Amino acid sequence: MFSGIVEATGVVRAIREEGGNSHFTLEAPFAGELKIDQSVSHNGVCLTVVEIEGQRYTVTAIAETLLKSNLGLLRVGDEVNLERSMKPDALLDGHIVQGHVDQRARCVAVDEADGSWYYTFEYDQQGDNVTVEKGSIAVNGVSLTVVNSRQGSFQVAIIPYTHAHTNFHAIVPGTVVNLEFDIVGKYIARLMRQYVR
Repeated sequence: MFSGIVEATGVVRAIREEGGNSHFTLEAPFAGELKIDQSVSHNGVCLTVVEIEGQRYTVTAIAETLLKSNLGLLRVGDEVNLERSMKPDALLDGHIVQGHVDQRARCVAVDEADGSWYYTFEYDQQGDNVTVEKGSIAVNGVSLTVVNSRQGSFQVAIIPYTHAHTNFHAIVPGTVVNLEFDIVGKYIARLMRQYVR
């Protein structure tokens, strides 16, 4: 379980393919504090640490994860948003993020707004994945508030701190991002579809 508050960014240092799996080695400031079998969110995807060496560690993504997320598009040198699992006594500064990416979206516009930025994303509406005005969404693992909610698109407003301390500064029109829709909203949408006719 995560909060969507990015702790640090890491840099992909190596990618090794093995069958349908990809092993990603990242350099991160907290790598030396990690333990084998620990969960870490990578652009919003919960992955298990399988190897640690100095300030680098390795995680493995299976084919299903690579298909549903943007991890399969990563290249050596890319920056990744990282968050370690939330502790039970921690403040929930963002919202409940499971680390289970629902689908990908594409950035279609970035507009500067007097020191902040509006990012517009479009996605193929699937199942119970919907946004609501002022609701929560995780984009590349970052807990954000939805503005301008539309069918198949939405905007988020990014403050300078988030822009500088996450990989949002590298997102441009055409960039593919990971989306995890609000878990409460997904449950409500599913219940409405099943029980309200």
